Amino acid sequence: MKYYEVQFEIHPLVPDACDLLAALAGDAGFESFEDSPKGLIGYVPQSLFDEAVLQEVLSEFPYEGVTVGYTVREAEDRDWNEQWEQEGFEPIIVNNKQRIVNSDMPSGLVIHDGRHLPDPSLFTNQDSLFTTIEIDAHQAFGTGTHETTQMVCATLLEHDLKDLRTLDCGCGTGILSICALKLGAREAIGYDIDEWSVDNARHNAVINLVDQHFKSLLGDATILNKVEGTFDLVMANINRNILLADMPLFREKMAHDAHLILSGFYTTDSPLLIEKAQSLGLQFVSQKSDNDWACLLFSYSL
Repeated sequence: MKYYEVQFEIHPLVPDACDLLAALAGDAGFESFEDSPKGLIGYVPQSLFDEAVLQEVLSEFPYEGVTVGYTVREAEDRDWNEQWEQEGFEPIIVNNKQRIVNSDMPSGLVIHDGRHLPDPSLFTNQDSLFTTIEIDAHQAFGTGTHETTQMVCATLLEHDLKDLRTLDCGCGTGILSICALKLGAREAIGYDIDEWSVDNARHNAVINLVDQHFKSLLGDATILNKVEGTFDLVMANINRNILLADMPLFREKMAHDAHLILSGFYTTDSPLLIEKAQSLGLQFVSQKSDNDWACLLFSYSL
């Protein structure tokens, strides 16, 4: 996938301005940022870059007396997870806060890479039923380190997924599909606009021994028009604007009594997404939040 590299200059560079800029730029398609002496460097897929939205949010930058300028250039074609691939990450534990002691419900998930294995003590207690997920990321989002991924995984832990058919929108590494399958889902289909992500998701399904039940497709939400049948669970960890645009397609693929899990946006965006979902006949169930990031759960009944 081709990216633009955007150099943002903030005048004056006041505290918290960079964090606010990153949050606002997400609405224009930006996926990642690096600090720079004068502000931020942002990276955005060329196919998702909405410069009109970027100009609008910058013109309304909420810090009085602060201006933001930017320059755009084509980014070099490199591995966006290069540092992660070299260093890896420490195992991440996602606990099931709704688990009943001595039940068959998992105590939680342990997400790890091939270099950093889980602590064996997690599996020695008879009341500990941890499910492990190994993620080998190559140019794909979704190692489990981000709050949004962890909140979606926590939501999956709280529900009985046995024999469910699941849809993973913007699947990245495939972590959400793999999580659902390891928690009992019978089938998972994911799609992503990034060819690297589609291949990486397949790879991760293989190393987690769930590849026979997983399929990853290349494309945006319109590819759902070619996918047969409906789903019991739909998951989407994408930015706010894409969720708003694609939610009607998600709803069309939801079966009776299906659930929809949305994340990838800030808590301040929740009312807008709830309003959109309700206009499509979805019922708001619950919300999680972590460091201003949000995760919403909806249900659908015919």
